[in-house]
Amino acid sequence: MRVLTLNPGSSSMKASLVHDGTPVGWAAWPLADAGDDATVVAQALDRWSTVDAVAVRFVHGGSRTGPERLDDSALDALERLVPLAPLHQPRAIGLARALLRLRPSLPVVAAFDTAFHAELPPAAARYPLPREWTRQGRLRRYGFHGLSCRHAARRTSELLGVAAPRLVCCHLGAGVSVTAIRDGRSVDTSMGFTPLEGPAMATRSGSVDPGLLLHVLRTAPMSAEEMEDALYHRSGLAGMSGADGDLRSVLALAATGDPDAVAALEVYLHRIRREIGAMAVSLDRLDAIVFTGGVTAHQPELLPRLAESLGLLDIAVDPARCLGEGDRVVSPEGAKVKAFALGAGEDVELARDAEDVLAATRL
Repeated sequence: MRVLTLNPGSSSMKASLVHDGTPVGWAAWPLADAGDDATVVAQALDRWSTVDAVAVRFVHGGSRTGPERLDDSALDALERLVPLAPLHQPRAIGLARALLRLRPSLPVVAAFDTAFHAELPPAAARYPLPREWTRQGRLRRYGFHGLSCRHAARRTSELLGVAAPRLVCCHLGAGVSVTAIRDGRSVDTSMGFTPLEGPAMATRSGSVDPGLLLHVLRTAPMSAEEMEDALYHRSGLAGMSGADGDLRSVLALAATGDPDAVAALEVYLHRIRREIGAMAVSLDRLDAIVFTGGVTAHQPELLPRLAESLGLLDIAVDPARCLGEGDRVVSPEGAKVKAFALGAGEDVELARDAEDVLAATRL
């Protein structure tokens, strides 16, 4: 089966063609250059004209536990989740609607990042809030980057030769999350009700004391929309450093000795390390740690700095091994906990979900 995959992220738009589980073509654009939804779809279909299905990555699927074939009714339901993932959900919905208009006979399948975390244990999923809030608003930790985590678990199992290793998956991109995986399932994760929780990110704040936010609202009154814009678009590396939030820009500025950029980088690394420690505790034994995402691909020299202070968990990274290519071990020879740098593999997981949905439809 030839599956066209569309993966709208917070900073880029990626498309690929996956043929029988193997990627055979790939393209990516910065979001600012991608054009509107119809343009993206038309360009992708022009480039790969013969496809059997399209799979679109959706960051938020609510309580859905697996992929589903899309129609206008399904998309109307997914519209209600836009406030929980405002950087991603509108684009995914727009792409899917454009596909249904331009190629109405072509099956379009949604694959949800949240589905991988849908069965989190109650202790990890529940927030300590008034129970009436939780019941009425379905307030829980949903978790994100699920397609990347699922691929990391699958690939790590292959590389280790272990059926179900206990691992921590660090997805490092414009968005950052850390997930504990046991028996191939998510048992804890840093992102929560929205993709805003967890470590500091490119432009997102990550976790912040809610009391601090209440203080800001009292001393500098603002609307919910203004607060949302500040937390999603003007915080994180961008807010702390004054740069654009791209890690490359922050690294370049920090290299000049700029104190804000230096501090931003240290906060970024510290917050990720802290989440790694928390996820290791959730597993009670650690076989491997996986680094994946755009930062792993483009700034692998940062991984040894990230691994500093993780010796307590038997985690170490060999700088020389970080500079290789492809899926690779980056821990020193003989390390108790294997460290891997892996490609995100979301396109493979998207195609797998599309194939599963269509196979079930034919039964």
